[in-house]
Amino acid sequence: MSVSAPGPIPPSGREPSLRRLPVLTGEASSTESEPAGDCCEACAAARAAAHADVPATPAPVASSPPAVASASPATSPSQASREAASREAASPPFRRALPILDGAARPGVGIARSTDRRIAFAGLAVSAVYLALAAASLVLPPAIRLGTWLPAHLALAGAAATAIASILPFFTAALAVAPPAKPAIRISAIALVAGGALAVMTAWGHAAGEAVPAAIAGGSFLAGIGLVGVAAFGPLRGALGPRRPLVERAYAVALFNVAVGATIATFLLGGNDAVAGAWSSLKPAHAWLNLLGFAGLVVVASLLHLAPTVAGTRMRPRRSGQLAVVGLALGAPLVAAGYAFRLDLVAQAGAAAVLAGGHGVMLHAIGVARDGAPGRWTTDPGWHRLTSGSLVAGQLWLATGLIMAAARVLGGGAAPASWSLAPLLGPLVIGGIVQILLGAMTHLLPAIGPGDQVRHAAQRGLLGRAARARLAALNAGAGLVLLGSWPPAAGIVGAAAGGLVGLGLALAAGGLGVSLGLLGVAASLSPARRPAAA
Repeated sequence: MSVSAPGPIPPSGREPSLRRLPVLTGEASSTESEPAGDCCEACAAARAAAHADVPATPAPVASSPPAVASASPATSPSQASREAASREAASPPFRRALPILDGAARPGVGIARSTDRRIAFAGLAVSAVYLALAAASLVLPPAIRLGTWLPAHLALAGAAATAIASILPFFTAALAVAPPAKPAIRISAIALVAGGALAVMTAWGHAAGEAVPAAIAGGSFLAGIGLVGVAAFGPLRGALGPRRPLVERAYAVALFNVAVGATIATFLLGGNDAVAGAWSSLKPAHAWLNLLGFAGLVVVASLLHLAPTVAGTRMRPRRSGQLAVVGLALGAPLVAAGYAFRLDLVAQAGAAAVLAGGHGVMLHAIGVARDGAPGRWTTDPGWHRLTSGSLVAGQLWLATGLIMAAARVLGGGAAPASWSLAPLLGPLVIGGIVQILLGAMTHLLPAIGPGDQVRHAAQRGLLGRAARARLAALNAGAGLVLLGSWPPAAGIVGAAAGGLVGLGLALAAGGLGVSLGLLGVAASLSPARRPAAA
């Protein structure tokens, strides 16, 4: 099969760089199946572009004689070999074109992912609804939203957990070139996680202390988490591609962490006397398992492959990423165990691991941003700016939150006073997890959402509007919340701390609300409509 040379600009719309692989822009395939391992049309396009090379024979050089077909009778074979090697060394350093195998020659071709894409897209839509509710709750009076409890649980137990239930099995199957789990398992997992989270929050406000509602609500959430594990790891037994053990083990640890943390909360919701009596120690353990050991760990592990894809650079092993995943995977359960059993040394050992992991997250963000710096996007610059900017800034905020949380445990041990969610709301929740989730949604909508290339191009144009302003609002809001709630900074600003927190929450809610509104419009955009450039 002959392969033509690529044009001057790759399909991604970004000018090529010598140390960059083809950029995945996220065009979803309209067919029912695609080559094994291609989670979207971008992967298939990038695979073909990687094989499309310049012709193996360069144009003849004027000063060199034309090559002969064979050696003359007077030329010995060894001399002909030396002359051929000399001509090859003098030629420009072009590689030979790599063949593109026919579909029948590639094992596993025909793995249908269209249904799995639609399920993941629907789950992300439910997650976006939770995120919108969390943004709306930020502007409520503190007495109504119970301080940080309602926004945090809507964003984490609702939005983040539903997004993880939707996209984690999709990632594991696509990365390992495995067929997706059965649709019934996928849909049940998402429905049970999303519905269970809503039931838990409702029961907390209206049926706290009653065993039956607590068992139904918490049991639904836990059953959903179990099905997420089945959907994520069951298909890997038939994987055709290389496995990613670090990411897979991190996902498994995260699901175990949230199962333990949700079980603790279920017993408290049902009025268990033992859990209620030890809640001062179990509350930090519950928070560390769910916030850092589940949502944080899944985000960090997913960024090992998602962040380079969004930035348009190589997806390669990085020591910073390994440090981030291992530090958080080991540290968060240790800190939780230290709190639960009131063991200072255990909690501090876990905090030291999380501290190292936080620095790993920061270095990973810098490394990915540096690798993606050469070249510039020639199409959809606003969309690329928002998605890559959200993931880079989100990693820096997430690292800041991890370092702050670990530092308090290192200083205070397993004492309940060493845990507080308020100072972490800005860096860890708003600037970190929420911003990364928003950037991932903005990237994935044109990648796995329904529609053809024309519709996805229109979606990217719409989602890129006012990218700088939206990024500035969300990050400024996270910074103001941190400035007003972090004790050292709050002591400096004094009486203005409360006003800074309120202003920061309003800015974050505004930036998040506009982004979610654009996501909703883009999801329902007709292929015939292409919004004007911003």
